[in-house]
Amino acid sequence: MSFDERISLAPGYEISRVIRGGWQLAGDHGPVDHAALNDDFLAAYDAGLTTFDCADIYTGVEERIGAFRAAVADRFGAERLARLKVHTKFVPDLAILPTIDRSYVRSIIERSLSRLKLERLDLVQFHWWDYAAPRLLDTAAWLVELQAEGKIDLIGATNFDTAHMEALVASGVPLKSMQVQYSLLDDRPAAKMVAAGARLGVQLLCYGSLAGGFLSDRWLGAPEPEVLTNRSLIKYKLIIDDIGGWDWFQDLLRALAGVAARHGVTIAAVAARHVLDRPQVAAVIIGQRSGEHLAPTLAIGSLRLTDRDRAEIDTVLARRKPLEGDVYTLERDRNGRHGAVMKYNLNS
Repeated sequence: MSFDERISLAPGYEISRVIRGGWQLAGDHGPVDHAALNDDFLAAYDAGLTTFDCADIYTGVEERIGAFRAAVADRFGAERLARLKVHTKFVPDLAILPTIDRSYVRSIIERSLSRLKLERLDLVQFHWWDYAAPRLLDTAAWLVELQAEGKIDLIGATNFDTAHMEALVASGVPLKSMQVQYSLLDDRPAAKMVAAGARLGVQLLCYGSLAGGFLSDRWLGAPEPEVLTNRSLIKYKLIIDDIGGWDWFQDLLRALAGVAARHGVTIAAVAARHVLDRPQVAAVIIGQRSGEHLAPTLAIGSLRLTDRDRAEIDTVLARRKPLEGDVYTLERDRNGRHGAVMKYNLNS
């Protein structure tokens, strides 16, 4: 089985519509078999998942992808990796925002280049913790300077709301993508960002489409958890609580299970496909700690939801309470339930 769906973010820049996510490799989601990681990466790549996502703040992940690239080049030759795209992020710490300068931006980009063993970063996704910090547009402009120098191919962003995405583009930043949380549980991008992205030529790269694993067969019929083992599960459980609670969530899983059974796939595949089919969505990011979930992930490519499938899912979604605010508004409130889960100084 292979995954063949691809899309262009810019002329000559093509990605797989399922992206191999890297956050789960950063140590907060359970054990990772590092000895098997290169083989897992290669299996995913050879099966058609030719785009990987990471970040400067994901501990050790840029280095691991860089080691994978070097190992494949040594073993098979550089041409084996001709289609590989590696998307990283530039996430300056909250503490440095008031004093951030051009040299700091350059140092982080050059560090990512070194870690990933690249001469030019494929896509850098810019994040900014605090809109009140005054150097947001200056920092974006310094990324554009590095792009002009050839150190960055494409510039994207992550977790900006619609108004600030529009401000970045208006200031001259050539945004090609916005990485956002988008799922059956969280449809905040649909309110404003989808239409703005279509107007501005900014496509969405979507994380959280499986809600940290909640949108999977594992949780069907399960009792409501009292203790959660990582920040990812905590953040998505808060969303479940906000939009309908555990009983409503089980109704959603049952609807998804019915659709999945008709197609011979998993609940996770249905949840991911639902997001992939939304307007302006270029790709979904699926995190994996090992290769055991590769086959179910590849099944997303052959799944086509029918009108009946969508109607059954929409019947449950119609009872969902909308989340407050635009993209990432809840998470930016550092005193709120959602913001308290975040870590703001991960480069330190």
